[in-house]
Amino acid sequence: MDKPEINVVWLKRNLRLQDNEALFRATQANIPFLIVYLFEPFLLNDPHYESRHWNFIRESLRDLNEALRPHRSKVLSVQSEVIPFFNKLQSYYRIQNIYSHQETGIKVTYERDKNFTRYCRNNQIQWQEFVNNGVFRGLINRQNWKEDWESYMKEECFAFTPKAGQILGLPSIQLIEVGYSGASLETPEESPFQKGGTRTALQYLRSFLETRYPNYNSDISKPEVSRKSCSRLSPYLAWGNLSVREVWQEAKALRNNSSHKRALDGFTSRLRWQAHFIQKFEMEETMEQESVNKGYGTLKKAISRTYLRAWETGNTGFPLVDACMRCLKETGYLNFRMRAMVVSFATHHLWQPWQAISKHLSRCFLDFEPGIHFPQLQMQAGETGINQIRIYSPVKNSYEHDPYGVFIRRWVPELRSIPDAFVHEPYLMTELDQKFANFTLGKDYPRPVIDLEVSRKKASQTLWDYRKHRVVKEENRRILQKHTLKDKRPFDS
Repeated sequence: MDKPEINVVWLKRNLRLQDNEALFRATQANIPFLIVYLFEPFLLNDPHYESRHWNFIRESLRDLNEALRPHRSKVLSVQSEVIPFFNKLQSYYRIQNIYSHQETGIKVTYERDKNFTRYCRNNQIQWQEFVNNGVFRGLINRQNWKEDWESYMKEECFAFTPKAGQILGLPSIQLIEVGYSGASLETPEESPFQKGGTRTALQYLRSFLETRYPNYNSDISKPEVSRKSCSRLSPYLAWGNLSVREVWQEAKALRNNSSHKRALDGFTSRLRWQAHFIQKFEMEETMEQESVNKGYGTLKKAISRTYLRAWETGNTGFPLVDACMRCLKETGYLNFRMRAMVVSFATHHLWQPWQAISKHLSRCFLDFEPGIHFPQLQMQAGETGINQIRIYSPVKNSYEHDPYGVFIRRWVPELRSIPDAFVHEPYLMTELDQKFANFTLGKDYPRPVIDLEVSRKKASQTLWDYRKHRVVKEENRRILQKHTLKDKRPFDS
């Protein structure tokens, strides 16, 4: 007896129904389709990820299932590697097409996809991958990228309008589920992290575009108030609850009659900035482990477990750094400038290799996006050769962006009783100051782990010396030719 034909939509970082080309193409075919999400064991155990990511995905899948309820269907969510999953599925159905988006992921997902390409070819299955958020595969340079990206953003969003009975129904899905290891979609009731799902994402988008965006530019660098005046859409874009295109189009539409055009321009320019960095990583995936500028391959930094432990736990003795690291661990979010500052502190002041801090940060960032993560780590570490070397002063940033210590006191409760005069630099307190504040430096709060000025000078001198190296200069030319946009103004609106 012939097995029935079926198409499959394989969801990865595109956990949405609307503006999802993989789903759209499935609805245009003439045979039923199944929507699947695989909790792949090799990723569940990968050190880049933590439970916060998987819970966000589970919440997103529950949201999708609710949206699919009127269609009497749901996402088949199982725990399995991809090839064993499709091997077993072929015992039920003859798979004609598999639809997914092009994933700019980590090295292990890239290897997975190469193996799966061979599997599909050997099994006469057509695997179609679609452009994701204007990041294009196979580019050799960026000559027309900006124009192509903007054209992609202006195209009509893909609608999700399946015909009646076109999505495989619940009874058929339940029969398939019997043959697989089920994946629970339960999550903790109480959580400090943003909840996953398109419905929640749309609430954030609406509140941003209706009330929060006017202070976007003025508050973007401030660690406390940016938590409200920034969009907070990054996890929903990273995991695909929303497409960049639908967000970009809504912001552009609002701009027409807005009295805060500059704020919206700042926001939409950063949507392109996001894609710009993901495109870099798409074109040069070795950035996950190696400096994009090969001239920095000889830059050796000794790993200090003591320094790394102090930095990871927020016990460096520098209040803004410690507040940022504790906040990030607890909530999964930190505004961009503070992310740059903590990376700069670790790689410059503590003189630690960016590779040594990469996985801790990816586990903390609820919005971990490989295409932004690795290029940004290298840029902030000063190892691209083409970007300005920025060694952020945690003290200067503290005075400028948290002048009254509101953010510091919120996340470093040991300093709540400290006078404003010392909240940025408690190590300047005399013994008498400490007695008045009922505070003991080195006991209630650690002394600084390094001397800021000495460490800054060492890092600055070393990195500027490297810029003179022949290989660094040669790599600069290669990188500029490959990754620089034609007009060199990627983020202007």
